[in-house]
Amino acid sequence: MPLAYKNVGVTVKSDLPDKNEAVEHVFSILCKEGVAVYADPERMEDVPCVKKHPQFSPKTPLDLLVVIGGDGTILRVVREMPEHLPPILSINKGAIGFLAEISFEEAHALIPHFLQGKGAIEERQLLHISAHRKNKKLFDGHVLNEAVIAQGAIARLLDLKTEINHEPLTTFHADGLIIATPTGSTAYSLAAGGPIVHPKISAMILTPLNAHSFAQKPIVIPGNQSVRVEVNKKVNKFLDTEVSLTLDGQAYFTLLRDDVVEAHVSDRKVKFLRRAEDTFYGTLRTKLKWGERLED
Repeated sequence: MPLAYKNVGVTVKSDLPDKNEAVEHVFSILCKEGVAVYADPERMEDVPCVKKHPQFSPKTPLDLLVVIGGDGTILRVVREMPEHLPPILSINKGAIGFLAEISFEEAHALIPHFLQGKGAIEERQLLHISAHRKNKKLFDGHVLNEAVIAQGAIARLLDLKTEINHEPLTTFHADGLIIATPTGSTAYSLAAGGPIVHPKISAMILTPLNAHSFAQKPIVIPGNQSVRVEVNKKVNKFLDTEVSLTLDGQAYFTLLRDDVVEAHVSDRKVKFLRRAEDTFYGTLRTKLKWGERLED
């Protein structure tokens, strides 16, 4: 059967304990299927089996990117790769692996299945996040899960003046605020009491962290609207006090009073290679144990 994916890149979690063995196993499967395999130059230079293979760059025309690791590795790939990111096939070597499609033990049987085009492509929404200090741009980029504005070293509540489509919503008096995608609704936002939102819905979720008000609860915003958050409280009143903007739990920026964070749904999407068109509810049940009843 002809291959649907002929140029395949492979990346891996940098500090994976059995990285060499895991990479060798995946490369062996791919090579046996006759595809051209490209290695991540930054994270595989110390893996002996990949030295005879070419390395991929942002300009390499990959048909598929195989990610060996957990959800954090996927988030890193989405942040680092260029705008035209190929479909991702994720092999779970992490903890929960909510975004991963197959376990490492399934790789030998399922990778050939996917290479023959038997899977389904699922698109996930990204948020475009920008941060400004007066006329200076602090950050401009994308997140797959969430952007978090939160207090730093000293536990003091923040005032975060929030607008939706230039209309005042509220000033959150809280430890912080999560701006999440539907994909991120099952991550930090869920842990903070936010709702689960199906990834096919175009939306943003605003989840306050420990709001000092019974009236300030999580809210779901339509995907065609924009969010503007202004740090509205003096944040350097005490030594070592700071406010942080954290993107997908990995990139970090310090915010000051009057700094502004803006968010809207991006035109860009991330494509995942799945074994079926919609496995979201099954993933909720199996990986988050959603809906399970406690046994007597």
